[in-house]
Formats: sequence, structure tokens, C-alpha cells
Amino acid sequence: MTDQLDLNLLRVFDALLQDGSVTAASERLHLSIPATSRALGRLRRAMNDPILVRAGRGMAPTPFALRTAPRVRSLLDEASALISADRELTIAELKRTFTIRINDGVAATLATAAVEATATLAPGVMLRFVAEGSENVEALRDGSVDLDIGAGDVTAPDIRSAVLYRERMVGIVRADHPLGRHRRPTLTQLCRHPHVSASRRGRARGPLDDALDAAGLHRHVAAVVPTSAVAALLVASSQYVGLVPQRLAEQYGQTLGIRWFPVPADLPEVDVRLLWHARLDADPAQRWLRDTIRDALRTER
Repeated sequence: MTDQLDLNLLRVFDALLQDGSVTAASERLHLSIPATSRALGRLRRAMNDPILVRAGRGMAPTPFALRTAPRVRSLLDEASALISADRELTIAELKRTFTIRINDGVAATLATAAVEATATLAPGVMLRFVAEGSENVEALRDGSVDLDIGAGDVTAPDIRSAVLYRERMVGIVRADHPLGRHRRPTLTQLCRHPHVSASRRGRARGPLDDALDAAGLHRHVAAVVPTSAVAALLVASSQYVGLVPQRLAEQYGQTLGIRWFPVPADLPEVDVRLLWHARLDADPAQRWLRDTIRDALRTER
């Protein structure tokens, strides 16, 4: 006979998937190891799946458990929001993990400010940053991602959006690069040196190339790297010219020994947005997190 799934069992399931261990899950839930093992047995019978299986010295989740985990996380978040909607949130006592999907160029400048701001007010909160792999909103819908921070906009009716800031791209070179002597290099001067392009999709062309085409110019892209952070590191150790977000150049330019300059072309500015699912509007912890990230950015600027 299939066991009835209650909220406590779902909490056990969530802890087991997060920790991958009965012992660690029992510590997280403040249960004994035998009690957690019994709960795992009930979950296996109720879901008709092993949930966790032996893998070497540890345990690994089954494909079914991996598919189910985001939905369980979403149900637990909704239950938490329902219970706490009319209660005052005590931030200092909050114990919660928030998953944030974030663009690498944004993460390099925002993550530190966000972590420091949340750690100061809520030491029991952990921010789990995951890299962009897909901009699919299903991760927001199924609860596997709490917040999505990056460029672009989403028009789905169940996705909420707020602009964090507007970003522009600037040129960067190593401090001793010939272009480092110029405060505002011309497009012709930029084309005299090899470039590194940052593109998660491996593209060598971008808006700068369109501007160069219009001016009858062409640049040589010698390397394509997946992220702006890697582009900055490569520029810092070479004679390449790079194009990165201005905030990244401002924050790490001196540390990396690079100089940044405006590009004399009409390059599009990008709105960096905060995205979340509508069901999280009523969750006071989620509202606090969104407000804290906004405040941290304003303070940093």
C-alpha cells in the first residue's frame, strides 16, 4: 500500500537531495539517523523509486529524484509563503538557501555585494549562484531557481521583472598596451590590434563589428572565450583588446592591471534585470532578498 506523502516527508526528500546523505540530512532536519532512514523508506514506497542509490562511498540521486526535486522545492516554498504570509519575518533567524541563476559578467560585480549584504543581516542564509546554461523560464516556474539575474526581458505573464541597472560595454587593454596611452582610442586605432571576444555561444561577431562595417573598418578577433571574466584575465596577460561590461572594468581594472575606455561607437546598452515567478511575490523572505540585492547595488554605486 502506497504511503501518503505529507509535508514532513517532502522536507526529508528535499534535504536528502540537497545533501546526498542520510546522515547529513538528519543533521539538517534535527532528526535521528534511524528516523531519517525510516522516512527514506516511506518515500521510496510512496514514490515507487529508490530516490538515492549507492555510488562508491556515497549516494547518488536517481533520474526520477532529480526530475522531482525542483517541484518539491517549489511546493515547500509555497507552503512556507502560505504559513508566513501574515507573520513578521525575523531576518536574523532566517535559515534558507536561495538559488540565483546569473550571468557571469554580472556575477563578478554583484555577487560580492549581495553575499556581504545578506550575510550581515541573515547569517543563516546561503546564496547559491548557478551559471547561465539556458534562459528557459521553466527553472523559475518549477522552483529550481529562485531568481534570475541577467540581460534581456521575459514577457511571460507569470514572470515578474525589475530593472536592476543599465550596463554598457567598454574597451579594455593591459596597462602597458599602446592603446593604454589614449583616453578615447578611435575605431581605426582599435582595429590595429588583435581582439578577444567574449561569447557564451562562441560567436566572434557582435555589435562592434556592425559599427566597424558601417565605418568601412574590420577588426581581427584572435580568440573567443565563453565569459567576460575570462576575457578580462586574457587581456591582463596579453596584448589583446577586449570588450566587457563597464562595471566589471571599473571594479577589477586596477587589480588586474588593465585600463578601460569608452568605445567610439553607438553600441547598445543592456538592461540587467531581476526575474522571479509570480508565486513568490507573497513570500516575505523572497521579497527581502530582492530588496536586499537592490539596496546592495545602490550602496555599491
